[in-house]
Amino acid sequence: MKTRPAVLALLIVLVSTLVACGLASGPNSTALTIYTARPKAIARSVVDAFEAANPEFRGRVRILTLGASELVHRVRAETHRPQADVWWGGTSQQFTQGIQAGVLTEARRDIVARVPERYRGPDELWLAEMRTAEIIFYNHTMLTADGAPKDWDDLVTPNMREKLLIRDVAASGTMRSIISALIARSGDPQVGYAYLRALDRNTKDYVANPSDLYLRIRRQEAPVSVWNLQDVLVQRGAGAPLTVVMPASGAPMLPDGVGKIKNGPHRDAADLFMEFLLRPSTQQMLSDKFFQISTVALPREPGWLAEVGLREMPVDWTTVSREESGWVNYWVQNIKNRG
Repeated sequence: MKTRPAVLALLIVLVSTLVACGLASGPNSTALTIYTARPKAIARSVVDAFEAANPEFRGRVRILTLGASELVHRVRAETHRPQADVWWGGTSQQFTQGIQAGVLTEARRDIVARVPERYRGPDELWLAEMRTAEIIFYNHTMLTADGAPKDWDDLVTPNMREKLLIRDVAASGTMRSIISALIARSGDPQVGYAYLRALDRNTKDYVANPSDLYLRIRRQEAPVSVWNLQDVLVQRGAGAPLTVVMPASGAPMLPDGVGKIKNGPHRDAADLFMEFLLRPSTQQMLSDKFFQISTVALPREPGWLAEVGLREMPVDWTTVSREESGWVNYWVQNIKNRG
């Protein structure tokens, strides 16, 4: 009888360890939680493949889809009691905020080694899974190729007045990076602000989320917008009447990353998922099916990549990471809807 408390204590420790490692059994127990800013179709496709390859996780992976900026705030708010295991999707600026908040930890070394060094974050606390090209696109039932913009500066010409719909900037990691890149290219924030004032004059409305943006472009409320190449190509593949414009002066190329959350409840499971995500075979599937520009070496180059004529705009992302918050705040307080 005297040994029962010791036995009970040992059982509690064993169960806690199993839960912490994501190995607790049970048909309905969550074995992995992913916070993601990636489109739902992409996230679901990868998780379904992960569960098929790892049957013990079938039906036990929880996905929470958030906007990139919202995801940062969520993870930081949970610092002292992490609820997720993997942070999947976000810019270098957002992952820098995560590092500063101390919410990330290094993944397994074999996982880190799959990503070239230039695409690893500071102290290898996050890894760039892909690069997104930020481009112009238009509804080709409303505009001809001759009448469509060819470069970023074409967006602020008088003939584009009321022809732009733009995703609301402050809540969008993609849009924050686009306007920051357009400010940074001039080397002078005041020149960049002048450009954004002209862009605001031509903008018919700022849209709450990407789904509404595509819906309103398809409804012909306005013909032109800016967003990331991958998402626009996915929409075009689903039948949307969209034409991509690779800007003549180049597209900002944003690293989009993945990281392991420090002290997450299922740490071993987090490594398993990240290893699966960064496999060349998984990345090849994402490239072929979802137009992803992977940082991982692929077995073969996707056919669509040559078609789009990718050109990169030189951007000092170190400066952007440092200045983005101030630039976006200035846009909100002094430019948005004042044109």
